[in-house]
Amino acid sequence: MEEQTNQGETNNEETPKIPTEETTNTEPVEGIKEEAAEIEPTADSLMEEMMSDEIPAAPAPGFQFESSLELRFVRDKVNAARAEAKGYIIGQEEMIDLLLIGIFTNGHILLEGVPGIAKTLSAKVLSKCLDTDFSRIQFTPDLMPSDILGTSVFNLKTSEFTFKKGPIFSNIVLIDEVNRSPAKTQAALFEVMEERQITFDGIKHEMEYPFLIIATQNPIEQEGTYSLPEAQLDRFLFKIIMDYPDLKQEEEILNRYKNTSLSPNLDAINKVFSTEDLQKIQELVTQVKIEDQLLSYIAKITHSTRNHAKLYLGASPRASLAMAKASKAMAAMRGRDFIIPDDVQEVAHHVLNHRIILTPEAEMEGLTSKDVVEEIIHKIEVPR
Repeated sequence: MEEQTNQGETNNEETPKIPTEETTNTEPVEGIKEEAAEIEPTADSLMEEMMSDEIPAAPAPGFQFESSLELRFVRDKVNAARAEAKGYIIGQEEMIDLLLIGIFTNGHILLEGVPGIAKTLSAKVLSKCLDTDFSRIQFTPDLMPSDILGTSVFNLKTSEFTFKKGPIFSNIVLIDEVNRSPAKTQAALFEVMEERQITFDGIKHEMEYPFLIIATQNPIEQEGTYSLPEAQLDRFLFKIIMDYPDLKQEEEILNRYKNTSLSPNLDAINKVFSTEDLQKIQELVTQVKIEDQLLSYIAKITHSTRNHAKLYLGASPRASLAMAKASKAMAAMRGRDFIIPDDVQEVAHHVLNHRIILTPEAEMEGLTSKDVVEEIIHKIEVPR
């Protein structure tokens, strides 16, 4: 009996004790629960964050949008072109950007301004930045369509007529004072501006890529000028209205050219864009995203010009297409692969000002096309 008792005591000593609720230490479990609560917020905390009135912190000064497109290439090329232009043109930064947008969207540009504000110089400087051919045509009242497009010349050796191409067969064509020539000469540009080809004697002659027309006109002089018809104006992507430089810019112009009486030497301008570069940039611009609500926003702006009390003629669907293309190019130049309402608003006036006609009453009130376009933009709700 004693032996059995001793064995039972020995077994009791060797048997491990099972922890009870009283002896269990709950501190580690509570710590795990607290950590889990910190990692996984509750529904109440999420609602508090959503209902908070705190404004999110602004991006850092050097913040850049991460784009899926190679837009750094576009930005570098644009900055290089701006730097070349600043060496010859003082001010007119917006005009330079709009000319670049015209190149990136394959659209023609109309420059309008008083004499002596560097309309022709701006077009020549920009054309020098392109590694392409350039030609300049001075429009005069006696200019004929064949002087621009070309003509048939009889070859005495072959006893056949051969087509001799005119100065329009180039990549960048500067037409100086486009409203100096009569209507039949202006009409000769219809086909080449829209379809980038001409038809002569039933034979089609296509233009080489790229093909861009930059035209200038003087809005002040009326004698000896022929106003462009609306059908001709509608083929221009932009009508850029250039103004006088301010006082500081005027002084800078004098300081730069005070010791010379010669015209600026444009041969020193570096070639920034090759033909391959332009093709690449245009492909990137077409890939910039535009949301449906922004397409609706553009359509509302154009549609409002057709029902406005102060407008005799509204814009056509071609204006909506031009606004969308120009907005995408503007976004790409700013390093974004998507457009925002600010892009549309900045190009809207330049796209619409030559496509709308004010009523006589609006002109008597002293309104301009820019005033009416701004009024339309302010009335339409901006998409968010």
